[in-house]
Formats: sequence, C-alpha cells, structure tokens
Amino acid sequence: MKINIYYGGRGLIGDPTLYVIQKMQEVLQELNITVERFDLYERKNTITTLPNTLKDADGIILASTVEWFGIGGAMQQFLDACWLYGDKDKISQIYMCPIVMSTTYGERDGKLTLATAWEILGGRPCSGICGYIPEISLLECGSEYDRIIEKKAENLYRTVSQKVASFPTSNQVVKQKVSCTQNVDLTPQESEQLSVYAADEEYMQRQKEDIKELTSFFKDMMESRSAESTENFISDFESVYTPRPGLQGIYRLLIKEYKKPLILRVKQRKCECFYGTSEYADVEIQLEEEILKNIVNGKYSFQRAFMGGDMTMKGDFNVMRSLDQLFPFGGEDEKTED
Repeated sequence: MKINIYYGGRGLIGDPTLYVIQKMQEVLQELNITVERFDLYERKNTITTLPNTLKDADGIILASTVEWFGIGGAMQQFLDACWLYGDKDKISQIYMCPIVMSTTYGERDGKLTLATAWEILGGRPCSGICGYIPEISLLECGSEYDRIIEKKAENLYRTVSQKVASFPTSNQVVKQKVSCTQNVDLTPQESEQLSVYAADEEYMQRQKEDIKELTSFFKDMMESRSAESTENFISDFESVYTPRPGLQGIYRLLIKEYKKPLILRVKQRKCECFYGTSEYADVEIQLEEEILKNIVNGKYSFQRAFMGGDMTMKGDFNVMRSLDQLFPFGGEDEKTED
C-alpha cells in the first residue's frame, strides 16, 4: 500500500500543518505503509506533472494551511492540474484525507473545499483533520492532539486497506451532467506532453531567453528611433527664432512619443534647442508629436493649441504666450495673436 502526501503550505517554521503531516507519516510508516511526500512550494515549475504521481497511490493526504483566506495557491494549482491532466479513472479509486490547519479563520471551509474538489474530480474523500492553531506550541505540548492525529492515521489505513464504501454524492452527479473542461483539439497524450513542456525548466528557460532576445531587439529599434528623433524640430525652432527685447525663459516640451523632452532655453539674443533635461523650466508643455508638427508647419499657434485643448501646460502663462512671438511659425498673424 502506498499513500502520497501533498503539502500546499509555504514550508515555514512553526506551520502547524507540517507538524500534523509529520505525525501522520510516522504512524503510517509504523504500519508498513509506503509514504511519499510532495512539498508543492518546492515544485512550482512541475506542479502540472504531479497528477502522474497519483497512478501508483492507493490513498493520498491533501494538506494545506490557512494563513489568510482559503487553501492557498499551490494547492489550487495542483487540483487544477488534476482536473486538466489527471487520470480520472485512477482518481475515482483513490481515497483522500484532507488536513487543514489554520492560524486565522477558515479551517473548516478549507477542509470542505478539499473534500468537495476531490469529489468533483471523482475521488473518494474520507474523514480528515482541521483545527485552529495560532501557535505551534499548542500541538507540541498537547499529547491529546497527538492521539487524535494517530487515530486519524489509523482510520485512513483501515479505510484504504478495506476499500470502505461510501454513498454517492451530488457533487459527482453534477460533474457528470454539467461540469466539463474546455474542449481542445488535443489527445490525452498531447495534453500530458504539453504539461511536461510547461514543467520543463530547460524548455522554459529557452523560451525566456527567446523572449529576452526579442525584447532586446525591439528595444534597440525603439532606441534607434529615439536617437533619430533627437534632431527633430531643433532646426525648425532655430530657423524661425526671433529675439524680442525683454522676452526670455526656459521651455520644456514633453512630446508624448519621445523619451527625452525638448528644451528651449531663450536668453537675450541666444536660443539653445536640445533634447535632454533641465532642472528648472518656466513653462512645461505636454503635447503629441502630430500637434507640434502642425505648429511648426504654421497651421496654428501654441496659444491656439492650448486654447483648443490639444496641449497642456504648467507654469507662467505669460511666458508661454511669448513662444508665439519668439518662434513665429505662422507668420505675422500668429506673432500678434492674443
């Protein structure tokens, strides 16, 4: 006889579920039962293949810890894998003992969840253990709890060895009538192979490297485009720059499609135009590349784009208005626009 233990907790020191399954394992081994334990937190990349380990099991223990809400993600993944890839004929012959210990509220709900899930899979749940244990010392110092655990282990042995019959449940009937997995054009062998691929660390590593290579490729393309764009608009601003007495300021243009802002630094008769950073700006403008193209092509002014909602600005509004005088893309009409 063989019994598998599937532990869905996090393996933390002081986890009461670890204490219980260790005691269960000791009692079962004293009864000459082969026991194999699977810690799901150590098998994150191979959970999809674990249903294969059910094939030589006569009974199993599903053990989880409620630390916050529910049975936890690892146990849910294992049950999902049983539904998708497990041998339902084999599962229908396997007895399952649920063990759920809680450090918060919800141990009874967790135990019921495991029993219900196993019934829907077609398996045979049997009596389990659940309890609220906020401190592991309650188990270590309580011999009466050890006797309860020993009795449950012995009952599991009797149930499995005698193949105790049980009444059918509505969960199994519901599964037969309305529950079904999503239809896919794969044979059971192909589905199993797919799960092996998903759990193959070498295969998954190759996939990650391919994704990384593609990411690097597209990143280089974006950087290349960004490098090309660092010359855009600079000559347009420099060619039309018209110094005005008393008008100066620093303008930061955040163009949506560009990584770096376009800085216009106007002081006296000099104008600096470049893509980069500036710790201070009198005016910060946000707009799209297409809007800026329309402005430099003279279709409308900065002020008109702002009033029309095509761009947003922060800072001194009067300094922003001077842009159309310093850079008259639209001719004299735009220079004097109010």
